[in-house]
Amino acid sequence: MRLERIQLAEDIAKLLTGAKCAYFVTYKGLKVKDMNAFRASLAKSGAECHVLKNRVIRKVAEIKGIAPLANYRLVGDTAMVVGPDAGVVAKVIDEFSKSSKGVLAPKAGYVEGALLTVDDVKAIANLPSKDVLRAQVLGVLVAAPTGLVSVLNAKVTSIVNVVNAYKDKLENSSVPAAN
Repeated sequence: MRLERIQLAEDIAKLLTGAKCAYFVTYKGLKVKDMNAFRASLAKSGAECHVLKNRVIRKVAEIKGIAPLANYRLVGDTAMVVGPDAGVVAKVIDEFSKSSKGVLAPKAGYVEGALLTVDDVKAIANLPSKDVLRAQVLGVLVAAPTGLVSVLNAKVTSIVNVVNAYKDKLENSSVPAAN
């Protein structure tokens, strides 16, 4: 292998192994200004887009022991999108796919050792963000103790009401009748 190819393979390997997620998209027919807009929207979320040859991706996957990706057959034009958050990157790809009327579309993905299909990528894009999920979990965790406190408070209130009624009854029965 020539030195340039070895360096390219090492750079791609760093991208694949250093990122939390890698998505592969097709971009045939996408205008340069649209591709630049796509890259800019990815950069906002800390992701990058690189146009690569399919055989280079496959070779790097073989070298690095990424079997699912090494055995997957990428065809046609391919851009590799890598980023720190699988959900955010999938949302950017899905939104841009819709706005480009399918010119840019997902082919596959690789997240946490698993190869993802196009449907998987779309499903990840439709998930709520991490902040929304955290808020929902926090809401569930707060609801349980709040319900318990309400039930306990109701019992204490009913006991207090019974004691007050008994006290009122004693006060009314001990008052002498006026003539």
